[in-house]
Amino acid sequence: SMTMFTKTASSIISSPMLARGFAKAAASRSPLNTREGLRNAERVVIKVGTAVVSNSNGTLALSRMGALVEQIKELRAQGREVLLVSSGAVGLGRNLLGLSKESVSDPKNVVDRQACAAAGQGILVNNYNALFESLGMRGAQVLITQADFTDPTKYNYLVGTLDRLAAMGTIPIINENDVVTGCSQLDVNAHNCFSDNDMLSALVASGAGASAVAMMTDVDGVFTKPPTEEGSERISVYTDSQDVEIGEKSTMGRGGMASKIEAAQTAARGGVSAIVANGSDMNNIERIFSGSDVGTLFPASERPSMIQNWLAQAAEPAGRVTIKAAAMERLLANQGAAKQLQMMDIVSVDGDFVAASPVEMQCPDGNVFGKGLVQVDSTDIEEGLGKKLMDSSVMCTTQMVLTEDAK
Repeated sequence: SMTMFTKTASSIISSPMLARGFAKAAASRSPLNTREGLRNAERVVIKVGTAVVSNSNGTLALSRMGALVEQIKELRAQGREVLLVSSGAVGLGRNLLGLSKESVSDPKNVVDRQACAAAGQGILVNNYNALFESLGMRGAQVLITQADFTDPTKYNYLVGTLDRLAAMGTIPIINENDVVTGCSQLDVNAHNCFSDNDMLSALVASGAGASAVAMMTDVDGVFTKPPTEEGSERISVYTDSQDVEIGEKSTMGRGGMASKIEAAQTAARGGVSAIVANGSDMNNIERIFSGSDVGTLFPASERPSMIQNWLAQAAEPAGRVTIKAAAMERLLANQGAAKQLQMMDIVSVDGDFVAASPVEMQCPDGNVFGKGLVQVDSTDIEEGLGKKLMDSSVMCTTQMVLTEDAK
């Protein structure tokens, strides 16, 4: 349970740590890392972008929204639980308020974008609810901010609510709450755990224990180069060694292909199969979950535990501990076994933190190789080092994650 995190830093993480857990997760849903396996996906996340739910002139694309809701009904009829992440509020609000795309897209013009989000979110969710109700389903609005991921208590409440809604057959309609975020995601230099709804859908999918996330966009998947260029080919199954040339990002939306690739990789590391596919044809949703070769599949890795997933994707380090090289080697060996990090393994501590806080772990040479939860306060570590209390436990590998390049 995430309630074990009694205190933690609440500021936004500098960057989601691309990590893997030490211990195997006791997950209720195994990774479905083949197209055939997607047929058995029990809980799925569908993400639709601004280009899918609205027309180029800013009006609602009602035919596509209707087709989307019909596809969701089919998934529900198959016994699946569905969560919907939908962009589009800012674009719809901009059209309603009569503002220009250039004005709303300007990072310096935060208040207008927030006003557009406020005006457009009601239009978006009201139309979804009307469509759901017409087909005998229920929708529930869920607006999320960065702090809902970085704060462990809020994260626990969030995933608990999403889990309950999905289990009741209600469709969570999820979007970032741009009205109160200050739109810091427009600042390319800002450090956020998610910068657009692609990453939001990945974090929601892994946090809510989904088997798969379908990121519906305006192209047929990930291509070796922009689809309009000669020689471009769709990538059926993405690998980390894939060579991809990236084009321009979307206009009213924030996510381009680079963000979709990063988000899909994040979902896959969280034990969720991710598919990037064309949402212009909503029948692609049915094709994806029948195992057809559409879009680009990012195969799921083994699912981390809830604690490890939070540490890897959102936790803000409250400090740093320097660990002896020999202790680091011991931790990296036989990672499936739970091991304790003791006071004798610590060289020094940096920062002022309490027990159950997330901290970075670094080698004596200064290289950070992971994050984990400490079992004692920073003052206890300092006192323990001074008194040579070497057998006191400080951290456990079941509550740690490694950076991707840790060997």
